[in-house]
Amino acid sequence: MPETDTPALFRLEIVAEDEDFDRVSGLLALDAAFGWEEESLAGGETRFTVHCESEEYLRRLLDQVLLMAPQAGTNLARVEKQDWLAAWRQFFTPVLCGSRFVVLPPWLAGTGDFPGRIPILIEPKSAFGTGHHATTALCLAVLSELLDAGRVEAGQTFLDLGTGSGILGIGCAKSGLGGVGLDIDPLAVDNARENRAFNDIAPAVFEIDAGSVDAVAGRQFDLVLANILARPLREMAPAIAAARATGGCLVLSGLLESQADAVEAAYREQGLPQARRSLDGEWCALVWA
Repeated sequence: MPETDTPALFRLEIVAEDEDFDRVSGLLALDAAFGWEEESLAGGETRFTVHCESEEYLRRLLDQVLLMAPQAGTNLARVEKQDWLAAWRQFFTPVLCGSRFVVLPPWLAGTGDFPGRIPILIEPKSAFGTGHHATTALCLAVLSELLDAGRVEAGQTFLDLGTGSGILGIGCAKSGLGGVGLDIDPLAVDNARENRAFNDIAPAVFEIDAGSVDAVAGRQFDLVLANILARPLREMAPAIAAARATGGCLVLSGLLESQADAVEAAYREQGLPQARRSLDGEWCALVWA
């Protein structure tokens, strides 16, 4: 029988001590291209298992893990391919985020279990942001607060930087805003466009493209959301701050509370006032509104 063209599948295992749990899980929520599994070990550690068709991608992820958690044990190997989407269905649960949103998989699109909430449909074959991690949930909770307070409203514009699954941009679009989602990872761009279609959002309402903040240089938005890592948030502070329209709102997430002072300082240097902080465990969102 001839060989098929089915791509190989690779597995990255990460064993992290308890003190590194939030760092590793946060990195996976922001940077992992495919869904991961978590297993609590007898010694108190957690084993994270990530599967992906790109060995190169997992090697880059491994390097990121070791930068954030140098004591973590890691192993990268080639494995037999399985139906990972079917496995996702066994444990993906709806996530309530803030006062307004509920994140659902597409097969629960018609559920009536969450009256009064805006459903955001996310295909859980990827971990670009399903709402299960504090970094994503924090942003949606802050978005809910801004909408409730009237600081963000229908008809305004948004920029979703590091859009990942598109979850934040979808929340904005379903709240009546229009804008742009950008991500430097082409896998994320494909995933976000797929989720945009699941949510019946027109491309003209929520544009999704490859790139970073320089792709919208010269444009300004009523709301800027950036759910990425602390270092790029600091490095891109001038461009991100410039993308915020006068009187607009800025939300930065993807950072540990211990990193918040340094990130906030980078934006204070751009003339912004002191930020409000929204916390969930070790994770922090900085909010200017």
